[in-house]
Amino acid sequence: MKTIGVVGAGTMGNGIAQLASQIGANVIMRDIKEEFVERGLASINKFLSKGVERGKVTEEQKQDVLSRIKGTTEVSDLAEADFIVEAVIEDLDLKKKVFSELDEVCRPEVILATNTSSMSITLIAAATKRPEKVVGMHFFNPVPLMKLVEIIRGYATSDEAVKVTSELAQKMGKETVEVKVDSPGFIVNRLMIPHMLEAVKLVEEGVASREDVDKALKLGLNYPMGPFELMDFTGIDICKFVADYFYDELNKELKWVSPTLLKNTVRSGNLGRKTGKGWYDYKK
Repeated sequence: MKTIGVVGAGTMGNGIAQLASQIGANVIMRDIKEEFVERGLASINKFLSKGVERGKVTEEQKQDVLSRIKGTTEVSDLAEADFIVEAVIEDLDLKKKVFSELDEVCRPEVILATNTSSMSITLIAAATKRPEKVVGMHFFNPVPLMKLVEIIRGYATSDEAVKVTSELAQKMGKETVEVKVDSPGFIVNRLMIPHMLEAVKLVEEGVASREDVDKALKLGLNYPMGPFELMDFTGIDICKFVADYFYDELNKELKWVSPTLLKNTVRSGNLGRKTGKGWYDYKK
């Protein structure tokens, strides 16, 4: 693959673009506004600059990576890509629109991967005329550092698409797991969200403080972050959004109902580190 396209220049998109460039590919990173593209490029530059300061990469290597990443707002620029990864916000209608556009622009043999963390690969693939070439490729945040990539089959995803996508992730230095059935949340989120909801319930019921819940999980189960720290890192609203999605998709089971404390925290706008205030306070 000489050229990899990335749709979305946000936190996930620019991280994926950086990884793709680091393995020697030319990268086309597309977003809807020039300011989003510039912000994504600046984030990559900032990450690599820290690597230079720490002696992880040289200034020459940093410039080499940056030189291979082209930012654009034009979908048509993705026509030259040999592989595409979509990393837009978790909105199914938007993703279907993006994949329909990509299907028209990209060559028939190009695999279209989605970085969705929970949504149906099959539904996204249905927006294209190449469902056998649509696959889930779920990276984790921060993309350059987290080792796992979930490779998810849609109903029609071919063995070849899974193989090529897995090999690409491994070339990027990642470990892969295959999700064989297109089930909401795949592996990690299917296990993580109940654990977060139960943590909120423990605090809501007065069983323990959030500080002690985090401490218990870190010291008792050797987790690097407690559930409240993790929600602050990934976004408290994201936890609620995924839980609500699971409730709708997984037979409306009560275990997926968001606790009142979680709902009110999201309504208050205390969404985590990005806002400076979540379950804990952070300096902006």
